[in-house]
Amino acid sequence: MRQLRQPRLAEIVAAKLRDDILSGRLTEGDSLPRQEHLFTEFRVSLPAVREAMRILETEGLVSVRRGNVGGAVVHLPTPQRIARTISMVLQTRQTTMADVSGALLHLEPACVALCAARPDRAETTVPQLRRVIEEQQDTFDDPEQFPIGARRFHETIVETCGNETMIVIIGSLEMIWTAHESTVWSEVDEQAEPDSPMARKSLRAALRDHEKIVDAIEAGDGARAVRLASAHLAATRRSSLGSTSGAIVDTDLLDNMDYGGAPS
Repeated sequence: MRQLRQPRLAEIVAAKLRDDILSGRLTEGDSLPRQEHLFTEFRVSLPAVREAMRILETEGLVSVRRGNVGGAVVHLPTPQRIARTISMVLQTRQTTMADVSGALLHLEPACVALCAARPDRAETTVPQLRRVIEEQQDTFDDPEQFPIGARRFHETIVETCGNETMIVIIGSLEMIWTAHESTVWSEVDEQAEPDSPMARKSLRAALRDHEKIVDAIEAGDGARAVRLASAHLAATRRSSLGSTSGAIVDTDLLDNMDYGGAPS
């Protein structure tokens, strides 16, 4: 028989405060009571309260300010923080960007299928995707803004698929991919000629693909939407990876992510 370990007092205090944060009783930017008040409320030692704060700080749920005006400020979990954690795990495992791209080639079409299957897609998914496409059309001649809209299209597909678990997990992978892609294409843009016929033809083809995908989603034709999305992703990811397919996931790229990736 395995013997269950008794939780320490600090863990009990941290668990109670964590529950207050995750349940919504405490929100972003709220201040926790000062440690002296927590000491009285929980009737535990001051070292136990301080250790509880360290636990929550390590989890990213609070930031502790030191000094006379100190205290703990609440931070809710965000997709950005989740993406950073996943990125660190992938970097530790020496995961390549080709591996991340391969995962998204399978996962993003699943989100497309969910979008097409939503009974409320005409009020939710489709209008948001149409707005992104309009932004792409308006910025077609802007070599800096058009790629941002292109990436936003893929993020919107994930965000509006209706499955919260997929939104969080796949959305995190999208952020990791965007961070990498932004760096690759910012280097390419320094040497590229955005007004060349071939470049404009590529951008126009990407925009047409997006329009066709939304048309299929709006019609509720999940099979066609998935086929279009899979073909589009396969084509654009090949050009996005290029010679960097063996590059290892780099968590530092997330710090300065500007969503300025390639028109995928």
